[in-house]
Amino acid sequence: MAEISAKLVQELRQKTNAGMMDCKKALKENDGDIEKAIDWLRQKGITSAGKKSDRVAAEGLVDTYIESGSQVGVLIEVNCQTDFVARNDAFKALVKNLAKQAAKADSVETLLTQPYIEDGNATVDEFIKQTIAQLGENIQVRRFVNFSIAEGKSGIVDSYIHTGGRVGVLVEVESETAAVVGNEDFQALARNSAMQIAACPNVEYVTVDEIPAEIAEKEKEVEMGREDLANKPQNIKEKIVQGRIEKRLKELALLDQPFIRDQSISVEELVKQVKSKVGQDIKIKRFVRYVLGEGIEKQESNFADEVAAQMGIK
Repeated sequence: MAEISAKLVQELRQKTNAGMMDCKKALKENDGDIEKAIDWLRQKGITSAGKKSDRVAAEGLVDTYIESGSQVGVLIEVNCQTDFVARNDAFKALVKNLAKQAAKADSVETLLTQPYIEDGNATVDEFIKQTIAQLGENIQVRRFVNFSIAEGKSGIVDSYIHTGGRVGVLVEVESETAAVVGNEDFQALARNSAMQIAACPNVEYVTVDEIPAEIAEKEKEVEMGREDLANKPQNIKEKIVQGRIEKRLKELALLDQPFIRDQSISVEELVKQVKSKVGQDIKIKRFVRYVLGEGIEKQESNFADEVAAQMGIK
Protein backbone atom coordinates (compact mmCIF):
# COMPACT_ATOMS: atom_id res chain seq x y z
CA MET A 1 0.00 0.00 0.00
CA ALA A 2 1.26 3.50 -0.92
CA GLU A 3 2.27 5.77 1.94
CA ILE A 4 -0.45 8.35 2.60
CA SER A 5 1.26 11.65 3.30
CA ALA A 6 -0.30 14.64 5.04
CA LYS A 7 0.19 16.62 1.83
CA LEU A 8 -1.84 14.08 -0.14
CA VAL A 9 -4.63 14.17 2.44
CA GLN A 10 -4.66 17.98 2.31
CA GLU A 11 -4.84 17.95 -1.49
CA LEU A 12 -7.86 15.64 -1.39
CA ARG A 13 -9.51 17.84 1.25
CA GLN A 14 -9.05 20.91 -0.94
CA LYS A 15 -10.65 19.13 -3.89
CA THR A 16 -13.62 17.65 -2.03
CA ASN A 17 -14.23 19.58 1.22
CA ALA A 18 -14.44 16.19 2.97
CA GLY A 19 -13.13 15.71 6.52
CA MET A 20 -9.49 14.86 7.20
CA MET A 21 -10.17 11.32 8.47
CA ASP A 22 -12.55 10.60 5.58
CA CYS A 23 -9.90 11.75 3.11
CA LYS A 24 -7.23 9.63 4.78
CA LYS A 25 -9.48 6.56 4.69
CA ALA A 26 -10.43 7.18 1.06
CA LEU A 27 -6.76 7.36 0.05
CA LYS A 28 -5.93 4.20 1.99
CA GLU A 29 -8.80 2.33 0.36
CA ASN A 30 -7.59 3.40 -3.09
CA ASP A 31 -3.83 3.02 -2.67
CA GLY A 32 -3.17 6.76 -2.73
CA ASP A 33 -4.96 7.40 -6.07
CA ILE A 34 -6.67 10.79 -5.67
CA GLU A 35 -9.16 10.41 -8.56
CA LYS A 36 -10.29 7.02 -7.28
CA ALA A 37 -10.48 8.44 -3.76
CA ILE A 38 -12.79 11.22 -4.99
CA ASP A 39 -15.10 8.62 -6.57
CA TRP A 40 -14.97 6.54 -3.34
CA LEU A 41 -16.03 9.57 -1.28
CA ARG A 42 -18.89 10.29 -3.67
CA GLN A 43 -20.08 6.68 -3.48
CA LYS A 44 -20.10 6.93 0.31
CA GLY A 45 -22.11 10.14 0.07
CA ILE A 46 -19.37 12.09 1.84
CA THR A 47 -18.83 14.61 -0.94
CA SER A 48 -20.48 15.65 -4.18
CA ALA A 49 -19.35 16.20 -7.75
CA GLY A 50 -18.14 19.52 -9.08
CA LYS A 51 -15.83 20.76 -6.31
CA LYS A 52 -12.90 21.70 -8.52
CA SER A 53 -13.29 25.38 -7.75
CA ASP A 54 -12.85 24.84 -3.99
CA ARG A 55 -9.07 24.57 -4.13
CA VAL A 56 -6.87 27.24 -2.55
CA ALA A 57 -7.22 30.42 -4.62
CA ALA A 58 -4.57 32.87 -5.75
CA GLU A 59 -5.32 36.60 -5.68
CA GLY A 60 -5.71 38.96 -8.62
CA LEU A 61 -8.55 39.87 -10.95
CA VAL A 62 -10.79 38.35 -13.59
CA ASP A 63 -11.82 41.01 -16.12
CA THR A 64 -13.39 41.34 -19.57
CA TYR A 65 -13.21 43.50 -22.65
CA ILE A 66 -15.95 43.89 -25.26
CA GLU A 67 -15.13 45.74 -28.47
CA SER A 68 -17.55 48.36 -29.79
CA GLY A 69 -20.30 46.57 -31.67
CA SER A 70 -20.06 43.50 -29.42
CA GLN A 71 -18.49 41.36 -32.14
CA VAL A 72 -15.32 40.57 -30.18
CA GLY A 73 -14.89 39.86 -26.49
CA VAL A 74 -12.17 38.74 -24.05
CA LEU A 75 -12.18 37.11 -20.62
CA ILE A 76 -8.85 37.23 -18.77
CA GLU A 77 -7.37 36.23 -15.41
CA VAL A 78 -4.28 37.97 -14.06
CA ASN A 79 -2.86 36.79 -10.74
CA CYS A 80 -0.93 38.56 -8.00
CA GLN A 81 -0.08 37.44 -4.48
CA THR A 82 -2.29 39.54 -2.21
CA ASP A 83 -5.72 41.14 -2.24
CA PHE A 84 -3.99 44.43 -1.35
CA VAL A 85 -2.27 44.55 -4.75
CA ALA A 86 -5.42 43.28 -6.52
CA ARG A 87 -7.18 46.46 -5.33
CA ASN A 88 -4.33 48.71 -6.46
CA ASP A 89 -5.22 51.12 -9.28
CA ALA A 90 -2.03 50.34 -11.23
CA PHE A 91 -2.81 46.62 -11.14
CA LYS A 92 -6.43 47.20 -12.17
CA ALA A 93 -5.30 49.36 -15.10
CA LEU A 94 -2.82 46.70 -16.18
CA VAL A 95 -5.51 44.01 -16.19
CA LYS A 96 -7.92 46.17 -18.22
CA ASN A 97 -5.25 46.94 -20.80
CA LEU A 98 -4.24 43.28 -21.03
CA ALA A 99 -7.87 42.27 -21.59
CA LYS A 100 -8.11 44.77 -24.46
CA GLN A 101 -4.80 43.66 -25.93
CA ALA A 102 -5.71 39.95 -25.68
CA ALA A 103 -8.43 40.49 -28.29
CA LYS A 104 -5.69 40.16 -30.91
CA ALA A 105 -3.64 37.37 -29.32
CA ASP A 106 -4.00 33.60 -29.59
CA SER A 107 -2.10 32.56 -26.45
CA VAL A 108 -0.52 33.97 -23.29
CA GLU A 109 2.90 33.46 -24.88
CA THR A 110 2.09 35.59 -27.93
CA LEU A 111 0.41 38.23 -25.77
CA LEU A 112 3.56 38.62 -23.68
CA THR A 113 5.69 39.29 -26.76
CA GLN A 114 3.45 42.05 -28.16
CA PRO A 115 4.29 45.75 -27.68
CA TYR A 116 2.30 46.97 -24.68
CA ILE A 117 -0.56 49.22 -25.82
CA GLU A 118 0.24 51.94 -23.30
CA ASP A 119 4.01 51.89 -23.87
CA GLY A 120 5.28 51.08 -27.36
CA ASN A 121 8.86 50.91 -26.09
CA ALA A 122 8.17 47.83 -23.94
CA THR A 123 6.65 44.42 -24.60
CA VAL A 124 3.80 43.21 -22.41
CA ASP A 125 6.23 40.95 -20.58
CA GLU A 126 8.65 43.83 -19.95
CA PHE A 127 5.88 46.12 -18.71
CA ILE A 128 4.63 43.42 -16.32
CA LYS A 129 8.15 43.17 -14.89
CA GLN A 130 8.18 46.94 -14.42
CA THR A 131 4.88 46.68 -12.55
CA ILE A 132 6.30 43.86 -10.41
CA ALA A 133 9.15 46.15 -9.42
CA GLN A 134 6.68 48.95 -8.68
CA LEU A 135 4.23 46.90 -6.60
CA GLY A 136 6.64 44.38 -5.10
CA GLU A 137 4.64 41.27 -5.94
CA ASN A 138 4.75 38.53 -8.51
CA ILE A 139 2.22 39.12 -11.33
CA GLN A 140 1.27 36.55 -13.93
CA VAL A 141 -1.14 36.44 -16.85
CA ARG A 142 -2.65 33.07 -16.10
CA ARG A 143 -5.12 32.63 -18.97
CA PHE A 144 -7.54 34.32 -21.34
CA VAL A 145 -10.05 33.42 -24.01
CA ASN A 146 -11.36 35.57 -26.84
CA PHE A 147 -14.61 35.14 -28.78
CA SER A 148 -15.42 36.73 -32.13
CA ILE A 149 -18.48 36.38 -34.30
CA ALA A 150 -17.44 34.21 -37.23
CA GLU A 151 -17.45 35.59 -40.75
CA GLY A 152 -20.86 35.07 -42.33
CA LYS A 153 -22.53 34.67 -38.92
CA SER A 154 -24.56 37.09 -36.81
CA GLY A 155 -24.81 37.65 -33.09
CA ILE A 156 -23.11 39.37 -30.16
CA VAL A 157 -20.52 38.67 -27.49
CA ASP A 158 -21.22 39.85 -23.95
CA SER A 159 -19.72 39.42 -20.49
CA TYR A 160 -20.37 39.73 -16.78
CA ILE A 161 -18.06 40.21 -13.82
CA HIS A 162 -19.27 39.16 -10.37
CA THR A 163 -18.02 39.70 -6.79
CA GLY A 164 -15.45 42.36 -7.57
CA GLY A 165 -13.49 40.51 -10.22
CA ARG A 166 -13.48 37.03 -8.67
CA VAL A 167 -15.89 35.45 -11.17
CA GLY A 168 -16.16 36.31 -14.85
CA VAL A 169 -18.16 35.05 -17.82
CA LEU A 170 -17.87 35.48 -21.58
CA VAL A 171 -20.81 34.37 -23.72
CA GLU A 172 -21.70 34.35 -27.41
CA VAL A 173 -25.33 34.49 -28.55
CA GLU A 174 -26.05 33.76 -32.21
CA SER A 175 -28.87 35.05 -34.42
CA GLU A 176 -30.05 34.27 -37.94
CA THR A 177 -29.42 37.78 -39.25
CA ALA A 178 -27.66 40.97 -38.15
CA ALA A 179 -31.04 42.73 -37.96
CA VAL A 180 -31.54 41.76 -34.30
CA VAL A 181 -28.02 42.55 -33.06
CA GLY A 182 -29.16 45.97 -31.81
CA ASN A 183 -32.47 44.68 -30.43
CA GLU A 184 -32.87 45.37 -26.69
CA ASP A 185 -34.45 41.98 -25.94
CA PHE A 186 -31.66 40.16 -27.78
CA GLN A 187 -28.98 42.16 -25.97
CA ALA A 188 -30.71 41.56 -22.63
CA LEU A 189 -30.69 37.81 -23.32
CA ALA A 190 -26.91 37.90 -23.79
CA ARG A 191 -26.39 39.84 -20.55
CA ASN A 192 -28.85 37.71 -18.57
CA SER A 193 -27.19 34.54 -19.89
CA ALA A 194 -23.80 35.76 -18.68
CA MET A 195 -25.25 36.58 -15.25
CA GLN A 196 -26.94 33.17 -15.11
CA ILE A 197 -23.66 31.36 -15.86
CA ALA A 198 -21.86 33.38 -13.19
CA ALA A 199 -24.47 32.27 -10.65
CA CYS A 200 -24.33 28.57 -11.63
CA PRO A 201 -20.93 27.08 -10.74
CA ASN A 202 -21.86 23.57 -11.90
CA VAL A 203 -22.91 24.60 -15.41
CA GLU A 204 -20.34 23.57 -18.02
CA TYR A 205 -22.35 23.09 -21.24
CA VAL A 206 -25.12 24.91 -23.08
CA THR A 207 -27.27 21.79 -23.59
CA VAL A 208 -27.34 18.21 -22.31
CA ASP A 209 -26.66 17.04 -25.88
CA GLU A 210 -23.20 18.66 -25.74
CA ILE A 211 -22.11 16.60 -22.72
CA PRO A 212 -19.61 13.89 -23.76
CA ALA A 213 -20.81 10.29 -23.40
CA GLU A 214 -17.88 9.41 -21.15
CA ILE A 215 -19.19 11.83 -18.49
CA ALA A 216 -22.51 10.00 -18.39
CA GLU A 217 -20.65 6.68 -18.18
CA LYS A 218 -18.53 7.96 -15.30
CA GLU A 219 -21.64 9.12 -13.47
CA LYS A 220 -23.22 5.71 -13.98
CA GLU A 221 -20.13 4.00 -12.59
CA VAL A 222 -20.23 6.20 -9.48
CA GLU A 223 -23.98 5.83 -8.93
CA MET A 224 -23.98 2.06 -9.40
CA GLY A 225 -21.39 1.81 -6.63
CA ARG A 226 -23.36 3.82 -4.06
CA GLU A 227 -24.07 1.95 -0.85
CA ASP A 228 -27.74 2.93 -0.68
CA LEU A 229 -28.38 0.82 -3.80
CA ALA A 230 -26.43 -2.24 -2.72
CA ASN A 231 -29.51 -4.32 -1.79
CA LYS A 232 -31.80 -3.15 -4.60
CA PRO A 233 -32.83 -5.55 -7.39
CA GLN A 234 -30.86 -4.89 -10.59
CA ASN A 235 -33.84 -3.56 -12.58
CA ILE A 236 -34.79 -1.15 -9.79
CA LYS A 237 -31.18 -0.09 -9.38
CA GLU A 238 -30.92 0.67 -13.12
CA LYS A 239 -34.02 2.89 -13.01
CA ILE A 240 -32.81 4.81 -9.96
CA VAL A 241 -29.36 5.26 -11.46
CA GLN A 242 -30.78 6.47 -14.77
CA GLY A 243 -32.87 9.07 -12.97
CA ARG A 244 -29.88 10.28 -10.98
CA ILE A 245 -27.73 10.51 -14.11
CA GLU A 246 -30.37 12.54 -15.95
CA LYS A 247 -30.64 14.89 -12.98
CA ARG A 248 -26.86 15.27 -12.78
CA LEU A 249 -26.50 15.98 -16.50
CA LYS A 250 -29.20 18.63 -16.34
CA GLU A 251 -27.25 20.29 -13.54
CA LEU A 252 -24.38 20.69 -16.02
CA ALA A 253 -26.51 22.22 -18.81
CA LEU A 254 -27.29 25.95 -18.95
CA LEU A 255 -30.63 25.66 -20.75
CA ASP A 256 -32.03 23.37 -18.05
CA GLN A 257 -31.42 25.85 -15.20
CA PRO A 258 -34.23 27.89 -13.63
CA PHE A 259 -33.82 31.49 -14.82
CA ILE A 260 -32.33 33.49 -11.93
CA ARG A 261 -34.67 36.45 -12.51
CA ASP A 262 -37.82 34.35 -12.87
CA GLN A 263 -37.63 30.91 -11.28
CA SER A 264 -40.92 29.89 -12.91
CA ILE A 265 -39.19 29.45 -16.28
CA SER A 266 -36.00 27.77 -17.45
CA VAL A 267 -33.25 29.43 -19.45
CA GLU A 268 -34.44 27.41 -22.45
CA GLU A 269 -37.91 28.91 -22.08
CA LEU A 270 -36.38 32.37 -21.78
CA VAL A 271 -34.57 31.85 -25.09
CA LYS A 272 -37.86 30.79 -26.70
CA GLN A 273 -39.59 33.93 -25.39
CA VAL A 274 -36.89 36.19 -26.84
CA LYS A 275 -36.96 34.21 -30.09
CA SER A 276 -40.67 34.95 -30.36
CA LYS A 277 -40.10 38.65 -29.70
CA VAL A 278 -37.34 39.14 -32.27
CA GLY A 279 -38.99 36.95 -34.91
CA GLN A 280 -36.05 34.71 -35.77
CA ASP A 281 -34.05 31.77 -34.48
CA ILE A 282 -31.47 32.57 -31.80
CA LYS A 283 -29.28 30.43 -29.59
CA ILE A 284 -26.66 30.63 -26.87
CA LYS A 285 -23.70 29.28 -28.79
CA ARG A 286 -20.88 29.03 -26.22
CA PHE A 287 -19.53 30.43 -22.97
CA VAL A 288 -16.53 30.38 -20.64
CA ARG A 289 -16.60 30.95 -16.87
CA TYR A 290 -13.50 31.83 -14.86
CA VAL A 291 -13.23 31.73 -11.08
CA LEU A 292 -10.22 33.58 -9.71
CA GLY A 293 -7.48 31.19 -8.68
CA GLU A 294 -9.43 27.97 -9.31
CA GLY A 295 -7.05 25.02 -9.36
CA ILE A 296 -4.05 27.01 -8.13
CA GLU A 297 -2.25 25.72 -5.05
CA LYS A 298 -0.60 28.48 -3.01
CA GLN A 299 2.95 27.57 -2.10
CA GLU A 300 4.79 28.61 1.01
CA SER A 301 7.61 30.72 -0.33
CA ASN A 302 9.48 33.95 0.12
CA PHE A 303 7.74 36.82 -1.72
CA ALA A 304 11.01 38.67 -2.27
CA ASP A 305 12.56 35.57 -3.86
CA GLU A 306 9.58 35.18 -6.20
CA VAL A 307 9.77 38.80 -7.29
CA ALA A 308 13.50 38.47 -7.91
CA ALA A 309 12.94 35.32 -9.94
CA GLN A 310 10.27 37.03 -12.06
CA MET A 311 12.61 39.99 -12.64
CA GLY A 312 15.49 37.72 -13.58
CA ILE A 313 17.57 38.84 -10.59
CA LYS A 314 19.87 36.25 -9.08
